[in-house]
Amino acid sequence: MTFETDLAAAQTPDAAWLALQQLVQSTVGAKLFTIMTIDMQAMLARRAYSSDPVNYPAAGTKPITPNRWLDHVHGQGQTFVANTLAEIDTVFPDAELIGKLGCGSVINLPIRDEGKLVATMNILHEEQHYTPDRVTVTEETLAGPAQAAYVKARSLGRLL
Repeated sequence: MTFETDLAAAQTPDAAWLALQQLVQSTVGAKLFTIMTIDMQAMLARRAYSSDPVNYPAAGTKPITPNRWLDHVHGQGQTFVANTLAEIDTVFPDAELIGKLGCGSVINLPIRDEGKLVATMNILHEEQHYTPDRVTVTEETLAGPAQAAYVKARSLGRLL
């Protein structure tokens, strides 16, 4: 199967996100893969999908807190990358759990719809995993599929 085939066959938002997760894992790798939908008007975020529903369930909403991560991803529209647990700890309050899961690097890729930030694709792996080459591949090769998965998931159900 290919991403395109899996995405076309998706009957639920989770199936669309799973197609993207499998593409990411085969392309740049991810020990943990999540999708957060974002409603900037209401200042709310929701985990719409998680590869680890025990530790990171897809449920409920949480307030968006203005910080340097939000400025980087929302304000500047840039991918956020941290390659050590110490760096992750400066922006994410769940750094301890991230470390317990064997992760110490993260890429948060913004997903936009009509120019607005609507979600982030969050991939995590061991420390130093997301090299500059892997970040480039994520931005240049996976941004389109992330956008396509968002559109498909939105067409199949409410996201936030």
